[in-house]
Amino acid sequence: MEKVPFSVAMCVYGGDKPEWFDTAIESIVNQTLPPDEIVIVVDGPVPEGIEQVLSKYENDNKFKIVRLKECQGHGNARRESLKNCSNQIVALMDADDISLPNRFEQQISYFEEDEDLSIVGGDITEFCGEPENIVGKRIVPQKDSEIKDYLKYRCPMNQMTVMLKKTDAESAGGYIDWYCDEDYYLWIRMALKKMEFANTGTVLVNVRVGKDMYNRRGGIKYFKSEAKLQKYMLDNKIIGWLTYISNVCKRLIVQVLLPNRLRGWVFKKFAREKQ
Repeated sequence: MEKVPFSVAMCVYGGDKPEWFDTAIESIVNQTLPPDEIVIVVDGPVPEGIEQVLSKYENDNKFKIVRLKECQGHGNARRESLKNCSNQIVALMDADDISLPNRFEQQISYFEEDEDLSIVGGDITEFCGEPENIVGKRIVPQKDSEIKDYLKYRCPMNQMTVMLKKTDAESAGGYIDWYCDEDYYLWIRMALKKMEFANTGTVLVNVRVGKDMYNRRGGIKYFKSEAKLQKYMLDNKIIGWLTYISNVCKRLIVQVLLPNRLRGWVFKKFAREKQ
């Protein structure tokens, strides 16, 4: 069977650490099934360390480096990265995570087996400090029907693991800026268009987390963004009023009313598998 060509879409920002960025790139270059193209969007000015990492790859024909003069934010940068991908199949990747060696091989096999599939992701492990120091694991449902049911309550795809069909994502509107929830918003719109989802049931990416992880998952601004997304699902009849009220109340408690220490405990207890 002829190899299915695919691209990797990556974004890097001024606050990213050069050594982590370099490790992330190496994890996609050294795959058992390497990508045909790697698109890196540089979202605004970056420090010299990031530039040094980019210089290692800028003369490699497999790499396409796209520079944005001003920082556009996650949603807009993701949109730009997809736009610049030459292939129909695109894998997403973050600039500080580590893809497992056979990640792409697993995902491409799904697209080869099911031509109607629009998006496939997988589970993640989370580490702090060294990659071996696993502190959590986020498991997501595997089957299309299960994913779309889970979507009513929580984000059903781990974005940094996703591989998708570019034209399908674009037909749903593509990435649109939405504070901290650009990915969830896109999955909802793809689900509304009856696109087919899958997750592998295996860990595809080891995700770097820091001590401020739970700070970023709280606060009024984050809560308002999530509440607005719940209203979008209500307006589009994905959820009913009872689910809407329940979802918003749970988010108000966890994201606004709980102190960071308790928020961290809640996430570890209910949203992550113990290691």
